[in-house]
Amino acid sequence: MMTEDSKTASVVPLKEEKLLEVELGKLPSWILMRDFTPSGIAGAVQRGYYRYYKYVNVKRGSIARLSLVLAANAVFNYRRSYKELKHERPRKYH
Repeated sequence: MMTEDSKTASVVPLKEEKLLEVELGKLPSWILMRDFTPSGIAGAVQRGYYRYYKYVNVKRGSIARLSLVLAANAVFNYRRSYKELKHERPRKYH
């Protein structure tokens, strides 16, 4: 026989939720629950470092990674200089 507690989903405390799982209304309180002490910041940097080297920095790279970086750079620079470039577009009537 199932009890009512077993029917409900397990509730994860807000502090333990991942950033992508936090709702927008709860985001300010989630940010305030983070550990901003030097050891907390160092731990966050260390987790990011290990995640980078686990998933991104592989031993055998390919041309796809380089082309992705170059494409991202091109889009970033285009967005940055869009105001100047939009005045140089060809127009039908001057």
